[in-house]
Amino acid sequence: MEFFIEFFKTTGFYLMTPGNLMMIIIGLVFIGLAIIKHYEPLLLLPIGFGMIVGNIPSIASMPLGVYDAGSVLNYIYFGVTQGIFPPLIFLGIGAMTDFSTMLSNPKLILLGAAAQIGIFLTLIGALYLGFTPQEASSIGIIGGADGPTAIFLTAKLAPHLLGSVAIAAYSYMALVPVIQPPVMYLLTTKKERLIRMKPSRTVSKREKILFPIIAFLVSALIVPGSLSLIGMLFFGNLLKESFVTERLAQTARTALIDIVTILLGLTVGASTQAQTFLTKQSILIFALGAVSFAIATAGGVLFAKIMNLFIKDKINPLIGAAGVSAVPDSARVAQIIGQKEDPHNHLLMHAMAPNVAGVVGSAIAAGFLWSLLVK
Repeated sequence: MEFFIEFFKTTGFYLMTPGNLMMIIIGLVFIGLAIIKHYEPLLLLPIGFGMIVGNIPSIASMPLGVYDAGSVLNYIYFGVTQGIFPPLIFLGIGAMTDFSTMLSNPKLILLGAAAQIGIFLTLIGALYLGFTPQEASSIGIIGGADGPTAIFLTAKLAPHLLGSVAIAAYSYMALVPVIQPPVMYLLTTKKERLIRMKPSRTVSKREKILFPIIAFLVSALIVPGSLSLIGMLFFGNLLKESFVTERLAQTARTALIDIVTILLGLTVGASTQAQTFLTKQSILIFALGAVSFAIATAGGVLFAKIMNLFIKDKINPLIGAAGVSAVPDSARVAQIIGQKEDPHNHLLMHAMAPNVAGVVGSAIAAGFLWSLLVK
């Protein structure tokens, strides 16, 4: 009987805390949203299962969790804490991204830039609430709606916030269809939502090949801190557009990005151990992240309305919301809302221009903040 009592004291049932149980339930909710609602299943399912894994309690002498030196999860989590996984994901994103719509209508790049206002306004708000500049920058970058960028910057500036920031960033990416529409309806009129945009011009192969090279040189020279993310993004795009490295591009946008997404999602989820995650600070980060995301959406929509005051060919303000870099979900939301007003109004390809511009913009913003605040 003594043997069984001692064994029972080593089980998760005995060591389970209310916090662990709460995080396991949240993990199950994430899995449910992924499977039932199809909210970013490639992200939420690994993260949700990782939450369950990370909150199975064990005795102190057993190195099992992501924070336990020598554990398997700790070795995999190294790719998160050292910023290895995000650039690899950017490589895959670049290999599957078509910049044609952005190149055919360059003024739409401004919408991607305008959406980054959410990052900097939230940064100011976080400073006001007592966070350090490094912490405030890591929280503000959630507004870019780009999980890998948020992880990369937080790993460099405020690694102790990594779990909270990563979960917030990926949660809001998954909830794009829920968060963005109310902001878009609030800031646009029916007449504006009915605007039809001219078809995009055809972009030549030469333009597609030259763009990643020139864009990388300009971006990296202005903001060297963005080199890791921007470099891998445009390298992946060059693999795709050159047509001489199709095998490499195919690997980058399929096997490589899938493997890294699995490892990143699982370990980020496992980092949400109740003992370190369930704090007032984490709740505040989630709240500020939601504010940042809403401001970013509003920034893109409002800037489109401002641009319409000065240009002849009007822009449908709905595509301004796609300036956040949640590719392609935010562009798809603009398409859905536009077609509710006019079933024959096709905004998706137009929305992809600010959408991919937002990916570049958030990476440059992260590089700028890192350069400014690195110790």
